Amino acid sequence: MAIRTDIQFSRVLVRHTSINNQHPECHMVMSGGGEGDPRDDPDETKTRVIDCSYQNHSKAIFRKGRHRGSTFRRAILDEADLTEGDFSECDFRRASMVEADLMKSAFDGADFRGADLRKARCNLSNFRNCKLKGADLRGIRGKYAIWQGSDWWNAILNEDLEKALAKKWPRPSNHSDSS
Repeated sequence: MAIRTDIQFSRVLVRHTSINNQHPECHMVMSGGGEGDPRDDPDETKTRVIDCSYQNHSKAIFRKGRHRGSTFRRAILDEADLTEGDFSECDFRRASMVEADLMKSAFDGADFRGADLRKARCNLSNFRNCKLKGADLRGIRGKYAIWQGSDWWNAILNEDLEKALAKKWPRPSNHSDSS
């Protein structure tokens, strides 16, 4: 028995059929790169630097945003959509990003120290050379993200994620814990 529901996302009516009768409104709508993908376009003139420090932007849509070098310090970004964007070199210190969707985005060189990313969706994202000391990454989906050069071992992690990251992105033997 299938239940048919109508859900509206950004003024676009989307019809979903729930096969298992469980929360049809939670089905994820994935989009591909395509034209205007900020991760593929090196044009720096399209970058929009914003300051969302100390502001509540829960459930906000930053999809495909070009916000390299922006500040989200102590911002509330719970359940926000940051998919397919460029957030490289951004400041997310002590930001709340619980259940945020960060999939397929670039966060290279971003500062996540003390940030709360519990249950965030991080797969297929780039977290190269990020500062993660004290960040809460419990329950995230990030096994298939790129963590090269990031200090993930200084973050709060689930045991299974820690094991996966240690295997793929091992802690350097000459690394000191001071950030």
